[in-house]
Parts: sequence; structure tokens; C-alpha cells
Amino acid sequence: MEPNIPLIANTVLTLRAQGMGHGQPELSLRLLKTYLTMLLENDYRPQAICFYTEGVYLACDGSPVLDELAQLAARGVPLILCKTCLDYYDLSGKRRVGIVGGMADIIEAQWRAGKVINL
Repeated sequence: MEPNIPLIANTVLTLRAQGMGHGQPELSLRLLKTYLTMLLENDYRPQAICFYTEGVYLACDGSPVLDELAQLAARGVPLILCKTCLDYYDLSGKRRVGIVGGMADIIEAQWRAGKVINL
């Protein structure tokens, strides 16, 4: 593979928690930060990243992965946040990256994808 050629996958990532996996919160966040950093370093670009339930916190004030998410968005990766979830957690005014979408947007992204990876 030649360097500096982006790998744009027909893959959607879903983030449903404030980290990756089901471990201790600090470990889950560390794993997610490493995962996102490695996506950026290798120029891997998923088709979209969908955030729902507690995953919406990752795109809001105070998230330790805001910089990585902003970089992915700047590279053209759509970040789709569940509006119902943002409203439920009272986070609508705290969103810093991504677009607010509905469940229809998340379903469309997942159905168009060749693969969905749940982090």
C-alpha cells in the first residue's frame, strides 16, 4: 500500500457508550482515544460514525476525544448524533462536533454500510 492514500471504508462505527468496551470507564476511554488516534494516523476513514445512548457524550463539552473526532470530521467523516439522546441527557447545547440526526439517519447510515462495527 502506498503512503498517504486514505483508506475510506464502507464501514460505519457506532458508539453507544462513553468509551470502548465494557471495562472500567478510564480504561474504556483510553482504548477509544487510542482507537481514534490510530484511525487518524493511518488515515482510515469510516463511512460514518453514529453516536447514540451515552455515546453522545463523546461529542460534547468535556469529552477527552473531541480533538480526534473533530479531526475525523475535518477529513470528511460524518459524525451523526442521535437527537433523542442529546435531548434526553440535556446535551443539545453542549455538542461540539458532529451533526444532529434522527434514528432515520442512523438507520440509513447502517443500511448503506457494508459493515457496522459496534465499539
